[in-house]
Amino acid sequence: MFELFKKIKSISPAEVSTELKKGTQLIDVREAHEFQNGHIKGARNIPLSKLGEHVLAKNKKYLLICQSGMRSKKAYKILNRANYDVTNVNGGMRAWRGKIKK
Repeated sequence: MFELFKKIKSISPAEVSTELKKGTQLIDVREAHEFQNGHIKGARNIPLSKLGEHVLAKNKKYLLICQSGMRSKKAYKILNRANYDVTNVNGGMRAWRGKIKK
């Protein structure tokens, strides 16, 4: 299983704010009810289970976040294979120490 996640480009939660200021889009891949219970301001909710139903711009950068980091790593693999510029947020929302919007 470790091999599956070996080459994932990642950042720490502390780096998220800087990336958002640069115009990077944050995609929260948790389910809608999880997102509604609290998310990072500006995040777009696209649950992992519905990722294939959404069209994303190829010329943008995306950060991926979930609750702990596992679903966002799966989303990373899917989007990376489709040639999107994606970065995983290590530790997910559990590691986030900034403000949360409800």
